[in-house]
Amino acid sequence: MTVYLAPSALIKLYVDELGSADVATMVDKAAVVATCATAYPELCAVIAERQRAQTLTEAQATRALAQIDHDWATLLIVVADTTLLQRAGQLTRTHDVAGADAIHLAAFERLMNAATDDDLQFACADPRLTAAADALL
Repeated sequence: MTVYLAPSALIKLYVDELGSADVATMVDKAAVVATCATAYPELCAVIAERQRAQTLTEAQATRALAQIDHDWATLLIVVADTTLLQRAGQLTRTHDVAGADAIHLAAFERLMNAATDDDLQFACADPRLTAAADALL
């Protein structure tokens, strides 16, 4: 199985929240775990935001960021090149998604088009983005 993790799912590996166990199980079962390069700053922003909101301590944030850095090398990273970004712009016109979400949708589509694995899954906490990814399948 190949799984694409949008940032709202990927963050669940680093911050304990509803759905964290489900994402961890999905990752454990996957042969390939992918995300878009833009997920990295998105994850860092979530960690920083939660630290500012004091829902994560400095020590927890530091551990989470270190784990993200460690795990990043194990992920299949879809590059956000000009072609992908233009495709994301097109997808905003055909799906009810925001610009940043459309980047992940385009990255998933690119992964889908290149995959040799028939069992490709998209993991996300946003129902609209999940519906758009399902429509691509």
